[in-house]
Amino acid sequence: MNVNRELLNYYIHKKLLSKKEADDIYSDCEELGVSVREYLLAKEYVTESSELPVLADYYSLPSIEMDMLDVDKNLFNQFSFEFMKKHQVVPVSFDRNGKLLLAVGKPLNASAMSSIASQFNCKCDYVLVPPSQIERYIDSVSAVLSTSLALSDLKSEKEQVQNQELQSGKKDDVPVSKEDEVINNPAVRLVDSIIKEAIPYRASDIHIEPFEKNVKVRYRIDGDLQDRAEFPIEAYSAICARLKIMSGLNIAERRRPQDGRINLVIGGKEFDFRVSTLPTVFGEKFVIRILDKTTFHFTRADLGFTPEENAIVDKMLKRPHGIILLTGPTGCGKSTTLYSFLKEINSPDVNIVTVEDPVEYTMQGVNQTQVNAKADMTFAVALRSILRQDPDVIMVGEIRDEETAEIAVRSAITGHIVFSTLHTNDAPGAILRLVDMGVEDYLVADALVGVIAQRLVKKLCPACKKRGRTNAREMQILGLTEPATIYRPDGCQFCNHTGYKGRTAVHEVMYLNETMKNILLNEKNLEVLRRHAVENGMIPLFDSCKNLVLKGETSIQELMTLFIE
Repeated sequence: MNVNRELLNYYIHKKLLSKKEADDIYSDCEELGVSVREYLLAKEYVTESSELPVLADYYSLPSIEMDMLDVDKNLFNQFSFEFMKKHQVVPVSFDRNGKLLLAVGKPLNASAMSSIASQFNCKCDYVLVPPSQIERYIDSVSAVLSTSLALSDLKSEKEQVQNQELQSGKKDDVPVSKEDEVINNPAVRLVDSIIKEAIPYRASDIHIEPFEKNVKVRYRIDGDLQDRAEFPIEAYSAICARLKIMSGLNIAERRRPQDGRINLVIGGKEFDFRVSTLPTVFGEKFVIRILDKTTFHFTRADLGFTPEENAIVDKMLKRPHGIILLTGPTGCGKSTTLYSFLKEINSPDVNIVTVEDPVEYTMQGVNQTQVNAKADMTFAVALRSILRQDPDVIMVGEIRDEETAEIAVRSAITGHIVFSTLHTNDAPGAILRLVDMGVEDYLVADALVGVIAQRLVKKLCPACKKRGRTNAREMQILGLTEPATIYRPDGCQFCNHTGYKGRTAVHEVMYLNETMKNILLNEKNLEVLRRHAVENGMIPLFDSCKNLVLKGETSIQELMTLFIE
């Protein structure tokens, strides 16, 4: 029996697939000439995280996340990046008995394993790691090396220019048009490596900031800015030129802010980089927002929804019409959550149309429109046009004004499902915001299905988080009468010594049943609305985050930062 059939039988045994599903998958794999693993991941039957323990059990191997391994760089440097990526293998370290530990993504790649064992003349142990994590690790090492080399080249070029000036006895300004003769080549490599290095580091933004004598590069990772590189200010004009050329900006314009865009394929994935410039005292500052343009893959489980919250969201999504709102500050993942909802309801018999600013993820089968202020394509104008496109589901990126609010609410009343976002602190606040925008309260009560408030909290690094008991102050914050076990951040090489690794969302899900609708018509006090929402089953944001603290997933410092002034 071949490996594809054996693995499918194992999935049936684990009750992850039915026999009918397994037979259909096997036929498709034979016809397409792909492995079961590739097929299951591509068709989203499994994710790399969910398949890892199953595959580890199947292959009788231990499994681990790549970040948890302490890789010996001397071993790593003995293999080419191409070899390790092709065979999905990373040499980790030798144990006391001289046995080599290998992190593998393809457990049955015997030829690669035997060649490594032969090179070191040793026996090997194996640990199973998700293939994408191996690729990301190799890319991160490669990008850091590339950035270091480019910075070194810039410094060398600067020293050469200074030596030439000393020898000639004068210091001439290098014309902009001739900068490529001095530092353009290193500048090109530096910009490329800075952008590429941000991907494996999971950065959401790149900040390139000029100061009097140097330029700093910082990445926003898990919500916090972290220093990544620094180079001399003399090189900055070439860096600016390179970035402007890549993003389609006016190179000669230095006095006004500009916005542009870069599209690149990195590691087989398409990324969209939104570039923004701002003139400062020492030059133009660049901020680059990073968006993954590949197929959207998040699920509600990935976004941190609890079973209790999912039960309420299920009721919302089953409603035939009405408006569902996501609220929270900028950058809290509202759009990502909306995309996960669209992905769930997307099917051939549903016409989904969106109007966004900008389109952050492209989704197969969804008609996506982008706001264009220069062409007078506002949210309100686009929404009026969408209603003539026979939509079943409408997604409006943001309700910004009275006109958009009015059209969205009336669209929900007239038989459409409408998704949108608002900037409010909590779920009940969205009700009053719509009323303040001029929408009549009876229309809000009739149209609104529910509101989900959301925040992002940093997750404790699993490699270094420290276990301990709550002190008196922490017990007071958590509302405890007895000490409890919680975890605190520490810091290690895997989390860049921050104590945190990744983020998850906490939610406040408010469902408007008939009781809540009647209260809305008779009550406009936010505190009263919030109290009734809690009585109706809504778990406040603070309590959702507190639960994560008690589960050891985040820290009490995160809770205090987000919810305690």
